[in-house]
Amino acid sequence: MLVFLILPLAIFVIFVVSPFVQALYYSMTDWTGFSPNMNFVGFANFVKLFQDTTFLKALRNNALLALVVPFVTIVLALAIAIVVTVGGPSRGTIRGIRGAGFYRVISFFPYCVPAIVIGLIWAQVYDPAAGLLNGFLTGIGLSGFENFAWLGEVATAMPASMWVIIWSFIGFYTVLFVAAIKGVPAELLEAARIDGAGRFRTAISITIPMIRDNVQTAYIYLGIAALDAFVYMQALNSGGGPNNSTLTMSQELFTVAFRKGQFGYATAMGVVLAAVTLLFAALVFTVNRLTGGGDDSRRATRTTPAPAAPSAAAGGPIPGARV
Repeated sequence: MLVFLILPLAIFVIFVVSPFVQALYYSMTDWTGFSPNMNFVGFANFVKLFQDTTFLKALRNNALLALVVPFVTIVLALAIAIVVTVGGPSRGTIRGIRGAGFYRVISFFPYCVPAIVIGLIWAQVYDPAAGLLNGFLTGIGLSGFENFAWLGEVATAMPASMWVIIWSFIGFYTVLFVAAIKGVPAELLEAARIDGAGRFRTAISITIPMIRDNVQTAYIYLGIAALDAFVYMQALNSGGGPNNSTLTMSQELFTVAFRKGQFGYATAMGVVLAAVTLLFAALVFTVNRLTGGGDDSRRATRTTPAPAAPSAAAGGPIPGARV
């Protein structure tokens, strides 16, 4: 067994572990990126980082993205997934609304478009003079949005950018949650319906708890995407927005490395970004564990209705059901 593990382990060390170690070393040098010469400066780059107001602003922007984008995306994706799978008629077989397949295709469409294309399209939508959004709002009588710069105002630049990221990911996570909901035992949903639980109650008490691990995985992936968000932000506001209101760490890293020629300092930014990403994932796992996640058997017991009493056949509620 060890012999078979030698090759994949060697590949993992060379192509995964080694670059991380090299990055950590380069972050402690004054390497310019265009010269073989470099001097070891220790933690000077990291000290400089946390005294750099521009980087700290980018760090705060990334933290805001990591808080808002995953939450809103997952809420919207869950809502769509529940509607197209179990949100149909309250009688008969449990199914989604009419035309559910069409809604799945439409919701998934944005994920098929490359991120850079999405960013460029929405940059045109937000265009103050010829943008579709201002044209629509002005057309319905809201004159205050004529020539309004969505990406040029501090108050709207970040929310507008967040919406682009959310819009691009909703479809993929809708499909992910649809697949997860399909795995929920139908008898649980049927029992809840017999017990008188409505669609919202069923979704909150049974559907979501049963796919909790999928939600956790989605939250981590979305958080990682939000902590990067380079492509979207670069396409929407390559300069970081007004007063750096949309600047991200990856954008600042790119500027410092390739425009200022400070690869050592930029690598230190990359190390901090990696550390923040790992911290975010660990935090999600910890919160999920502390709130009862990761125990499918206990969750199923907690959400499974009690056996039906004889009176249930007459259409009455099931005594003792825990929904």
